Amino acid sequence: MADYNIRREEGPTRGRYVIDLAPGAEAEMTYRREDGRIIVDHTGVPKEYEGRGIALELVKASIADARAEGFKITPVCPYVVVQFRRHPEWTDLLA
Repeated sequence: MADYNIRREEGPTRGRYVIDLAPGAEAEMTYRREDGRIIVDHTGVPKEYEGRGIALELVKASIADARAEGFKITPVCPYVVVQFRRHPEWTDLLA
């Protein structure tokens, strides 16, 4: 598995986790901030990069930040909902 450089971009109410894959190609997981939690609403990986665990790396970055910063996560994106089901150790972070 490649070591991806993940950055978090934050605006006043929305943000995203991003991995630059190649010039003009990026993977992202977007969210909105509300009541001390983030609501993850979209995860996208370019087709040619699917199946490499890239989206999961974005989710794991949000999990690490939630633990470090004390916020909860509400998954709305179907992919993130499934990942929370697969990782019962994240249940304490569900909002």
